[in-house]
Amino acid sequence: MPFLPVKFTLQKRVKLAQSLWMLYWISVMAGVLLFSLGIFFKIELRKRSEMMDNNESHLVPNLLILLGLMACCANAFGGKVCHDSLDPLKFSKWKPMLRPYLLLCGGLNVLLLLAALLCFLMQFAVYLALAEGLKNGIRFYKDTDTPGRCFMKRTLDMTQVEFRCCGNNNFRDWFEVQWISNRYLDMSNDVVKDRVLSNVEGKYLMDSVPFSCCNPGSPRPCIQHHLTNNSAHYDYDHRIEELNIWTRGCREALFSYYSSMMNSIAALVLLTVLLQVSLLMSHGLQYLTTSLATMADPENPECESEGFLLDKGFKETLSEWLSKVKTLGKTNQVEEGVDTAENI
Repeated sequence: MPFLPVKFTLQKRVKLAQSLWMLYWISVMAGVLLFSLGIFFKIELRKRSEMMDNNESHLVPNLLILLGLMACCANAFGGKVCHDSLDPLKFSKWKPMLRPYLLLCGGLNVLLLLAALLCFLMQFAVYLALAEGLKNGIRFYKDTDTPGRCFMKRTLDMTQVEFRCCGNNNFRDWFEVQWISNRYLDMSNDVVKDRVLSNVEGKYLMDSVPFSCCNPGSPRPCIQHHLTNNSAHYDYDHRIEELNIWTRGCREALFSYYSSMMNSIAALVLLTVLLQVSLLMSHGLQYLTTSLATMADPENPECESEGFLLDKGFKETLSEWLSKVKTLGKTNQVEEGVDTAENI
């Protein structure tokens, strides 16, 4: 006796086919969005690869692009099957492909769940990559003539302007490195010479930040030099006054940007999984195909039919599967025994 049989009329079959067709094409749109977000995420990682210690992983965006394409193709196929299900001649050519298709959808859901998990796990790797990459970026800021670092200054300045941040942890990170190239320093100047000679490593350090750290919304003209010297500016006390530069570190700003992006992508992936699972768990396609196969008169679409999930009862189907697994295991054991005998 079939498992969970349901009687279908022509009207019920049409409604079921239309509902499944709509769900499949909603899933196609979700796949397109997933593909687009994967490309966008990959572009965003490449744009700031110089500041991520070149350790950013493109596994997640590549996986999202692949899964987006697979979801589009798989759900478009399901929609096409539902569209052709009311025409027996068109449907007959799709019938042999339905079981492999359902298995493919199950595997796709597993990969989608893996992608969602990676979106959450990758955030820690991005945080570490940003911490080390921004540290090196600040150190190489002045090397505009060095191959491979020519655009570091521009990238870092644009990042600080765009994300309204300064330094790695905060603006004081610029005090610890020489961010002005020696070619722009007047070594004949006694002040410059004394500052260089007073440093153990011979660096020109100062309590200043690049112009990109300035907050344009501040009413006071930007104070980017001598930030800790109160006497260098009128009516100024760096300990109590709100500085007119960005006080937020770029690591925090960039990590917040990437983590929110990855959380949004993970949410979309989980939504896509829910759509896929709803299609599989509802067994709508299985009911539709079996109701079409059991029609007494295929040429008469008005006749009633019976749809079901399994050809036999649940226990009978389970015992049949277990016997097949046991038979397969015995076959493997016999083959191993024959191979061993031949080797002897």
